[in-house]
Amino acid sequence: MANATTRSRGAGPPARRTLTAAARAAAKRAQRPAPEADREGPRNEGDEAHASGPTLLIDPPENGWEDPPEPSPESPEEEETRERAPAWRPGQRPLLAVLCALLAAGLVAVGVLGWHYREGRQTEAARDQALAAAREAAPVVLSYDYRHLDRDFARARERLTGKFREQYVKTTRTVVGPTATKYHGVVKATVAAASVASAGPDRVVALLFVNQVTQSTQVSGSRLDLNRVRMTLSRTSAGWKVSAVDAL
Repeated sequence: MANATTRSRGAGPPARRTLTAAARAAAKRAQRPAPEADREGPRNEGDEAHASGPTLLIDPPENGWEDPPEPSPESPEEEETRERAPAWRPGQRPLLAVLCALLAAGLVAVGVLGWHYREGRQTEAARDQALAAAREAAPVVLSYDYRHLDRDFARARERLTGKFREQYVKTTRTVVGPTATKYHGVVKATVAAASVASAGPDRVVALLFVNQVTQSTQVSGSRLDLNRVRMTLSRTSAGWKVSAVDAL
């Protein structure tokens, strides 16, 4: 029996010895911890097919792999502005152009109205100022006394401007002065009424009713003349000045 046992252990058939060695190897593998891939659980067929396929290895570049640029984070204000920005539709652009044209026309109209309003205010102020200047200038320009002609003519020149001032100087020097001195002429003018014929911001035409009382050796007593005078006044840096006088 002993020999039979020995024979069965050492001299068995080759197939039986091979099976016994495979069993011992399987037992040793069962005692080792399973890899992580095996512990995760069974794989599906697609994973097995993918795992069993060929694997392609790519060598990294010399400078290493570059990470893709990360998008810059938007601030809450930019994100809110982007969300609130209206989306333009194709039909809104012509409407926008029409609105812009109407707005431009409205601004032009407002500017024109404002200019007319400002000019009207300036003209109204010019009427009052020039009319007051005409009332003050007429008695000075249209009056003189042979006893103090130089003083009277100097006062009158202060209220004149332009070519009319030059004409006044020439006329008083060559005609009025010599005649008044010769006949002892005295003329005193007063304004009975005055109105504005036309007005602008820088030029006003006034219509004056002037009473002139004349005394001289050529006249017995006094003579009263009722005259109508058209006086033009111009705005200067020194105020309103007389630029023309015409007898009507």
